[in-house]
Amino acid sequence: MKKDLLSIDDLTSDEIYLILDTSEAMREIGQRPIKKVPTLRGKTIVNLFYEPSTRTRTSFEIAEKRLSADTLNVAVATSSVLKGETLIDTAMNIEAMQPDMIVLRHASSGAGHVLSRVCKSRIINAGDGMHEHPTQALLDAFTIREHKQRIEGLKVTIVGDLLHSRVLRSNVRLLTKLGADVWVSGPPTLVPAGIEQFGVRVSNNVEEAVAGADVIMMLRIQQERMHGAFIPSLREYFNTFGMTQARVARAKPDVIIMHPGPMNRGVEIASDVADGPYSVILEQVANGVAVRMAVLYLLAGGAEAN
Repeated sequence: MKKDLLSIDDLTSDEIYLILDTSEAMREIGQRPIKKVPTLRGKTIVNLFYEPSTRTRTSFEIAEKRLSADTLNVAVATSSVLKGETLIDTAMNIEAMQPDMIVLRHASSGAGHVLSRVCKSRIINAGDGMHEHPTQALLDAFTIREHKQRIEGLKVTIVGDLLHSRVLRSNVRLLTKLGADVWVSGPPTLVPAGIEQFGVRVSNNVEEAVAGADVIMMLRIQQERMHGAFIPSLREYFNTFGMTQARVARAKPDVIIMHPGPMNRGVEIASDVADGPYSVILEQVANGVAVRMAVLYLLAGGAEAN
């Protein structure tokens, strides 16, 4: 693997499968009475989060601790960033303390690429603006493979705010690379121009998009990134694109329903679907720890890390 994980494009199909296979072994550690192995003992990992995060930050922190790494969480809200320090200056000061890895979440697309050019530390992109969120796509693929035993040939339908979603961009890259038939659906105002170039099929009719789907992945309406009238109202959005039992019934009988969180119930997804028998949303959260353990382990050199 490369020095950093900034984008799904950094990974070959074989490397993606290696991460998924390694995640299987890492998940077993989480099922033990003592959930800890000495794999990354002596390694220092800094979690540098410029944006609010519950699942991703907690997931990385648990993953790091289960591998016995020394972890440091930099809360940007109480750091020198508020005094005007730039991202590069913050990173260079952290780098001077010689950490082994920096896990970065930032509101600007490409922030991880900037750090990778100035830091010797390995950089893991935990979400950069509207660009990518590679570990989310990996944990989604792990969850899909667990239920379907394969990814190639599956119809995966992604519904919601496609324009502002880094989860969409990473998932499209990964799923098409592994041979899935990817459909996307959302209001025309929330579909990125030219997305068909990535090998996906676009439909503004959600009923058509979910027909015969093996996997339905819902995306959050990202109101914090919307500066303009993208949708008439949340109620109208739910009526047209929200995932209801009636829409789920158009998919395959063994469909799984996914959502990267946080969910807006009654906007993207009805509560009886989010909590229903097809939902694997909490499994995605659980699998995130195993997948991030695998990424940390492999970036640290795999077997060499012991």
